[in-house]
Amino acid sequence: VQLVESGGGLVQPGGSLRLSCAASGFTFSSYDMRWYRQVPGKERELVATITSAGGSTNYADSVKGRFTISRDNAKNTVYLQMNSLEPEDTAVYYCNRFGYWGKGTLVTVSS
Repeated sequence: VQLVESGGGLVQPGGSLRLSCAASGFTFSSYDMRWYRQVPGKERELVATITSAGGSTNYADSVKGRFTISRDNAKNTVYLQMNSLEPEDTAVYYCNRFGYWGKGTLVTVSS
């Protein structure tokens, strides 16, 4: 199983970023997928979940209405569209399938 995140970077407050997670080594369409984030010194926080077929999503209250999780099962990829970014969204963002993690991608929101 391999999960590879990309799309992080430096963005100004109010800006947008789209994270991608390319998955391989398993039947992607059979698994729910999640995005987590972690700030140094704090616990990893669940940000968003999407079911295997993409029919249902859930979000942390802190990102509801600003972030959108989606997936393309034909491309074995899950996305996190992040809009109206705030400095408090600064973190390393991780892609997760039950039992497996990517290495993360850093998102920095700063002027």
